[in-house]
Amino acid sequence: MLATILLVTFSLLQISYGATDPFLSDRATFPYFFRTVQSKKGQYFAISQLLKYFGWTWVGIITTDDINGDESYQLLSNYLSSEGICIEFSLKLYNQNIPYEELQHKSTSVVIFCGTINLKTAVTLWELPDIISDKTFIFTSDLIYYSYLIYYALTLFNGSLIIIQNRADYIRTNARLRQFIASVHPSMHPEDKLLEAIWLLYHSCMAENMSLTSIHKRIYPPYLPDCTGEERLTDLQAFNDDFHTRNMIIAVQAMILESSKMHYRQNLITEQESAKNRKVIHFKHQGQFLKSFNENGELVSPYHINNLFITNDYLSDKKIGLYIPWAPPNQKLNITHNEIIWKTESNKVPRAQCSDNCLPGFRKALKPGAQSCCYDCVLCSEGEISNRTDSENCFRCPDTEWPNANKNVCIVKGAEFLSYTNDVISVFFSSISVLLFVITLLILGIFIIYRDTPIVRANNRSLSFLLLVSIKLSFLSVFLFLGRPVDITCMLRIITFGITFSIAVSSLLAKTIMVCVAFKATKPGSSWRKWLGVKLSNSVVLFCSSIQIIICMTWLAISPPFQELDIHTSPGTIIIQCNEGSAIGFYSVIGYMGLLAAVSFVLAFLARSLPDSFNEAKYITFSMLLFCSVWITMIPAYLSTKGKNTVCVEIFAILTSSAGLQGCIFLPKCYTILFRPEINSKSFLRVNKFC
Repeated sequence: MLATILLVTFSLLQISYGATDPFLSDRATFPYFFRTVQSKKGQYFAISQLLKYFGWTWVGIITTDDINGDESYQLLSNYLSSEGICIEFSLKLYNQNIPYEELQHKSTSVVIFCGTINLKTAVTLWELPDIISDKTFIFTSDLIYYSYLIYYALTLFNGSLIIIQNRADYIRTNARLRQFIASVHPSMHPEDKLLEAIWLLYHSCMAENMSLTSIHKRIYPPYLPDCTGEERLTDLQAFNDDFHTRNMIIAVQAMILESSKMHYRQNLITEQESAKNRKVIHFKHQGQFLKSFNENGELVSPYHINNLFITNDYLSDKKIGLYIPWAPPNQKLNITHNEIIWKTESNKVPRAQCSDNCLPGFRKALKPGAQSCCYDCVLCSEGEISNRTDSENCFRCPDTEWPNANKNVCIVKGAEFLSYTNDVISVFFSSISVLLFVITLLILGIFIIYRDTPIVRANNRSLSFLLLVSIKLSFLSVFLFLGRPVDITCMLRIITFGITFSIAVSSLLAKTIMVCVAFKATKPGSSWRKWLGVKLSNSVVLFCSSIQIIICMTWLAISPPFQELDIHTSPGTIIIQCNEGSAIGFYSVIGYMGLLAAVSFVLAFLARSLPDSFNEAKYITFSMLLFCSVWITMIPAYLSTKGKNTVCVEIFAILTSSAGLQGCIFLPKCYTILFRPEINSKSFLRVNKFC
């Protein structure tokens, strides 16, 4: 770093093959500095993406107790935090006492090593007990410069991953380079002190420099033989190792290329322009991928992800993935999952999670005082789903949809209404309605056939016909309540049964009034005789029914009933129902029918003690009592039920009250007509009682 700062002062171009400090990317401070590797930021970001790919959110970090280790740890932890990855423990080598007992209780199976790599690091890792060697390590590309240190802790590297940038295979593939290296010997280059040191260190050859030989004897075994002269660099184990980098070759090629360009342009540009051009060197090295220097002076190239494993006491590796920085986000990381050899049983992916994954349908709930990676899985609330693993929040389904049983997908809510096909009670109501309609039709036929008999004529046959017709329409109105409600049926159902019932009750009211008038008209000289006839009864029916019709038309004009989709009452179901539109209109219709029924009941009750010849008032009294009881009971049942149950209550009230009118008023007369014909005569009506 100090050398770099010093050379910047003299505006000297520099190309480094190993410096990874992020600070060197500052172009304002280091405008002439380039490097054939990316800064640590690149590989640490790649590591965070690798962890994210395997779902490792709970990792350990081992670093070194120096400036490089501290900076690496801080940078790596920032990238991990941005991806939601937590650090279970961090361990500093060298000066920190290793907490062996504490490490035994660490649950993560993945450990990242960052910091300074040297012989001291390797020895310290070798001293770690077996509790750390069974974990999967992830190493950065710095290890490639010290590959010989791997054998100091061989079992530690087995089954681990390493990220490598600009790896070279020229030892096997470049025969020309191998031949050149084989020809290199200190005797051919006596001035090269580096070669002399290499021969002393690796071949244990005695150096010409006696002071250097003396120092070596103090450090290493004292025996230093005279070399034969046949020793070569290609004999070294490190030379034949698989871990080599082309960073230095790229740096030299970049320097040669740029120097050539500047040589030809030096007479064409000024020194200031030359400095400007040196800041933006565009060098491209054609390999597996196109590589170039970016705006920060870094050579951008893909990261190879390799798997380390032991075969025959020898550490081998194979490429299992690639990280391409410039690719689209979903294509940056490519992993051949099945090619990886892990340390685990059955070659399963190591587990590195504080908590188990929350399956779709659950959400994460953080544990108090714990890191964000430690959580409980909580089932989504009613009406909410989560459709991905480890979802932090559940989201609510649209109004027309509902979660399935697993709460991982929204499905369309089922529609609820009184269906002809899916509800047995609909078939029951339809059958009862048709049956009662047929019975009413038979009664009407009987009354038509026997319309001239005394019992039919004595009870105002025109009102009886009108009452039977209204009862038939009431039975048929049930079908407006069955099936899927639409706006038109919603308007017709309430209006139809409201008007038909008003006509029926008005007919009974007219009958009751006629009974009272007929009794009073029997007195000699009574003025009530002028009210006898059909005019009074027709006027009563027309007047009372007209008021109900006016109420219904006003209701339809102001706020008519309409189809309503109730999505809140029943979870998972859309209740298709009719909204009354105006509650005042609905209860006005029901209230007016109740008023007519009450008046009819009171009048019929007062007329119950009239002579037997005019004793229809007793049947009217009982029918109105039944009618009022049904509808008074219907109101609280109507208010307390929802959906198709409400419709069932309405249908039951219509059928029961209509059947009550039919049974109380007409069945006794039909019995008399069909089975007691001797009673159905004028003479008997004048003298005796009948039903």
